[in-house]
Amino acid sequence: MNFPAATKRAIPVAASLLFLAARPLFAEENPAPSAAEAIAGEVRVIFQNCRKAVVKIEAVDAHGELAGTGFFIDPNGTLYTSYTVGGESRGIVVTVGDQKLPAHRIAADPRSGVAILKVDAETPFLLPGKSHDLLVASPVISIGYPMDLPLTPTFGTVGGFDLKYLGRYFATTHIRANVPVQRGEGGAPLLNMHGEVVGILISSLDSGSASFVLPIEAAEKVRMDYVRFGEVRPGWIGVNVSAAPEPIGGSVAQIEALAENGPAEKAGLEKGDILLQIGDKKITELEDVLDASFFTTAGDPLPVKVLRDHEPRDLTLQPRDHPGSEHLHPGGIPTSQPFAGSTDLPLKMGR
Repeated sequence: MNFPAATKRAIPVAASLLFLAARPLFAEENPAPSAAEAIAGEVRVIFQNCRKAVVKIEAVDAHGELAGTGFFIDPNGTLYTSYTVGGESRGIVVTVGDQKLPAHRIAADPRSGVAILKVDAETPFLLPGKSHDLLVASPVISIGYPMDLPLTPTFGTVGGFDLKYLGRYFATTHIRANVPVQRGEGGAPLLNMHGEVVGILISSLDSGSASFVLPIEAAEKVRMDYVRFGEVRPGWIGVNVSAAPEPIGGSVAQIEALAENGPAEKAGLEKGDILLQIGDKKITELEDVLDASFFTTAGDPLPVKVLRDHEPRDLTLQPRDHPGSEHLHPGGIPTSQPFAGSTDLPLKMGR
């Protein structure tokens, strides 16, 4: 068969291209690692770098023996764990390497579900990260002691950020991590891919297939209260908010009532004001008020921005000690719903 001259020249080229295309079918001497292999390598590195700062905790409470996980946050033996492990227990022993050291509780907060313990030793420690940098599907790693098994890393992703679960509200927004949790892993650190702590495993859900994680910023708020005051000092601002029919100034959080002689009323807030910002937290939804309230501290001036008669107003109020703290139980989920955390008055979620 006769081909045009240009076609004759193209046949060797086409054959070469077919040969090149077929090459990936054959094993290469130094294949590039797959994405899964690369992630597995990073997880191994983070586990090896962080494992010495993660400890097993054993204790006793009114129901019997407890076992959980904790992690050091400074070189002086201070560590975080969950309230269920360290909040009301006694005889606390921490396993550090091949040593068993007695620990004492320095602070515990049933609202958030965190406990802070201390051992008398110099310790390795983990660095805090920023949970606010996480997104849905961000990769995360937990390191804990499941049951009576050795220290174990678990890889997963962020599933969401939740303020309520099964119709009840947390004290602040929690990270929902698609990380399987077994008994003994309560209090384990949740790490980002830099090996920084972004949260603390507080509770499991869906039969342990995932977990709720307290953001590290919330735990640090509790610790800073203790450092400053020797106790946890949640602030109360005394407002009841409901949803405006439509967003006003970008927010639907409208003040419906104020506690008589409460901090908000004394600062000049009024019924009908639209909350735009509380402290550093921008307010757009009702849940934002609850989230912002967690980070208030009794006695610390709190800037608040509202919209009144379509004009923004900047006010400063003085939060007081929380009058409703007795309504909270371990785990940080209010015993009754709705409950507006440190606002004390209920949120009305319907519009």
